[in-house]
Amino acid sequence: MPGAGVSAGPRMGSKYPPSMQCFLPLWTLVLEVALIVIFFFFTSYDTSSQDPKKLMETYRVLQDVTIMVALGFGFINSSLRRYGWSSVAFNLFLLALVVQWAVLLDGFLEQLSPKKVVIKLSSIKLATMSAMSVLISAGAVLGKTNLVQLVLMALVEVTAFDVMRMIQRKYFLKDNHVNMMHIHVFAAYFGLMVAWRFRRPLHERVMEKDQTAKSSSLFGMLGTLFLWIFWPSFNSALLLDSPNERKNAMFNTYYALAVSAVTAISVSSLAHPQGKINMMYFNHVLGIHDTGGVYYTFGLPGLLGEIAHIVLITYQVDQTKTAMINHQLLLDIGALSLAMAMGLLIGLLTGLVLNLKIWRGPHVSKYFDDQAFWEFPHLAVGF
Repeated sequence: MPGAGVSAGPRMGSKYPPSMQCFLPLWTLVLEVALIVIFFFFTSYDTSSQDPKKLMETYRVLQDVTIMVALGFGFINSSLRRYGWSSVAFNLFLLALVVQWAVLLDGFLEQLSPKKVVIKLSSIKLATMSAMSVLISAGAVLGKTNLVQLVLMALVEVTAFDVMRMIQRKYFLKDNHVNMMHIHVFAAYFGLMVAWRFRRPLHERVMEKDQTAKSSSLFGMLGTLFLWIFWPSFNSALLLDSPNERKNAMFNTYYALAVSAVTAISVSSLAHPQGKINMMYFNHVLGIHDTGGVYYTFGLPGLLGEIAHIVLITYQVDQTKTAMINHQLLLDIGALSLAMAMGLLIGLLTGLVLNLKIWRGPHVSKYFDDQAFWEFPHLAVGF
C-alpha cells in the first residue's frame, strides 16, 4: 500500500535537522580521550593506609548517592508518553561523563597548584554529588535539546558550580557540606534560565506529547521515591567525620521531607477546582515551560530552606547580640546571593549559546519524542 512502508532514514521534508552521526561521536570521543590523557599525567591514587571501617562507610554513602542520582533522576523525568528512553539514558550518559570532569575539577580547585590530583574514594563521592547539579538543570529543558547540547551544558554548569563552591569556601568560609547544599538553588535557576531561552510556542500536537501517561507516570513516581529515600544520605554524605552533625542532618532532612510531602499533596488538592491532585500544578505561574518541574521540586524548596536558615540565624543574633553570629549572617546571605546570581547569569549565557544553529537542536515539532534520537524502525516515518 503506498505510504505504508517504513522509512529507512529521514524523509524528504522532515523538519528534524540532519543526523548527528559525525557531530556527536566526534565531540564526545575527543573529549573522552582528553580526559583519559589528563587522568594519566595529572592524577594518582591515594596510597595512604586508611581505616577499613571508614573506607566501607564512605563506599556505602557513595552507593546511596549513586543510586539516588542514577535511578532517582533517571526515572523522575521518565513520565512523558514518548520520551522515556531519552530521559533515563541521557541521565546516565551525563552522569558518567560529568563525574570524570568533576573529579579533576574538584581536585585542581581544591589544591590550586600544578601538583598531581590525588584521587580518593571520597573524590568520586564529591564528584557524583557535583554532577547532580547538571541532572537537576537538565530536567528544565527535558525533551527540547539533543545530546550534544546537553554535554556542552553539563561541562559549563559543573565548572561554574565548582567555581562557585571554591569562592564560597575561600571567601565566605563555607565548608564542602554547606556549599554543596546550595546545589538546589544554583542548579534550578541555571536550568530555568536555559529553559527561558528555549521558550517557543508549542503547538497542540507537541503539547500532546508533553502529557504524561499513567504507566509512564508510575516510573516518574518511582524516581521520586528513590530521591525521597536517599535524600538524607545525600545531605549528610560530607559529614562522615562529624557523627553528631551527620545525625542531625539526617534527622532534619527526614522531617523536612515528611512535612513537604504532606504539604505538597494538600496544597495541590486545594489549588485544583475539583480538589484533585496534580503533580505539575506550578508551571503556569512561571511563564516558561519547565518540563521536569525543576523549580518547585528543587529551586523553591532550596530557596525556602536557605531563607529559613537565615531567619534562624537572625533570631540567634537578636538573642545573643554577638558580632560573630552577626558576621555569620552576612556570610550566609552573601553565599546564597552568589549561588542565585551565578545560576541566573551562567544559565542565561549557556542558553544563548545552546540556541545557536551549529548544535542542530531538534525542531519544536520534534520535542518530547524518543524517535528523534533512538532507532525505532517500525515508527521511523517522518523522521
